[in-house]
Amino acid sequence: MSADQALRPRRSPALPPAIRLAAPALLGYAAVRVVGMVVFGVAAAVQGKDALHLLKGRWDAVWYVRIAENGYGYEVTLPDGAVHSDLAFFPLFPALERGLAALTPFDAATAGLVLAWLAAFAAAWGIFAVGAHVAGRPAGIALAVLWGVYPTAFVQSMAYTETLFTALAAWSLYAVLRDRWILAGLLCALAGLTRPSAAALIAALGITALVTVVRERRLPPRTAAGVLLAPLGWLAYIVYVGVREGSATAYFDVQAAWGNSVDGGVALARFIWGLPPLAALGLCAVLALLAWVVVLCVRQRQPLPLLVYTITMVVISLIGAAYFGSRPRLMMPAFGLLLPAAVALVRLPVRGRIGVLAALALASGAYGAFTLLGSGPP
Repeated sequence: MSADQALRPRRSPALPPAIRLAAPALLGYAAVRVVGMVVFGVAAAVQGKDALHLLKGRWDAVWYVRIAENGYGYEVTLPDGAVHSDLAFFPLFPALERGLAALTPFDAATAGLVLAWLAAFAAAWGIFAVGAHVAGRPAGIALAVLWGVYPTAFVQSMAYTETLFTALAAWSLYAVLRDRWILAGLLCALAGLTRPSAAALIAALGITALVTVVRERRLPPRTAAGVLLAPLGWLAYIVYVGVREGSATAYFDVQAAWGNSVDGGVALARFIWGLPPLAALGLCAVLALLAWVVVLCVRQRQPLPLLVYTITMVVISLIGAAYFGSRPRLMMPAFGLLLPAAVALVRLPVRGRIGVLAALALASGAYGAFTLLGSGPP
């Protein structure tokens, strides 16, 4: 090596183009999640509680760990006679927990937390990719960061399945938007092994393919393959539970025992009716705001697969008999709801964007601390 070469500063290896494009979105997402977790950590310390345990050792996270360690077969009988079975939980996340725990020094609970954090960044990246494809790179960045300050974004830092499911859904939708149907179908099948709400993603792929057939009067083989692959994960688990329990409706019976049956919105209406008048009025205003946001998504002319997925996720979250406090969390993977706000946000000056996102991060963190330090499940 010559003296000139020795003195010449070395260039660091260039990042792959895809990572360079997504880096601002991922850094912004990380920043707002750090703010949320700092707020939660301080609140937990003030109350003398173990913040890490609250993230990996409560509510659904405990069920996933039990499945990872012992497989399916655990049930809890409640004082009212209702039976809660672990068959209500889909298998991909606990299987990954078990695999990571076998390959690392982590126990299953810690492995679940690590998986959820890694999946959160994969989800933010996928959300950015979809947003950038639909509305441009600045809107994609804003969309990913806004997802990180969603009111129940604290769940993105828990050992829950929302981040894994959202990552698979976002990348599946992006694959459809890029006409990569087989990849989209495979990712959808994995999403179907993660959460029952994969039905929204299956519908998005199926309806998009149907519209393509009607419009072009042909069905490309790769599109047919993607559509056929899409429901396999969801169906496989439903069939597994049915065979295991000896009933074709076993999975739905298990969900009904958990109070998660589909009732067309009756439970939601009863919940609102039972509230004090002022609280009921406030909740109706929130639902009206949600409807308005859906209208904005339609008026924004979002691509058909994204629009179908978003609207179906919202509908699924509202027509079930699930615990009301869980509904905002169930709606969180519908990141398309945030796209109108993302487009509006990028019109602000940079300082304005930072101010808005900082305020939202603090508010989201405060709500997360209130919820996680309380007694009710998110």
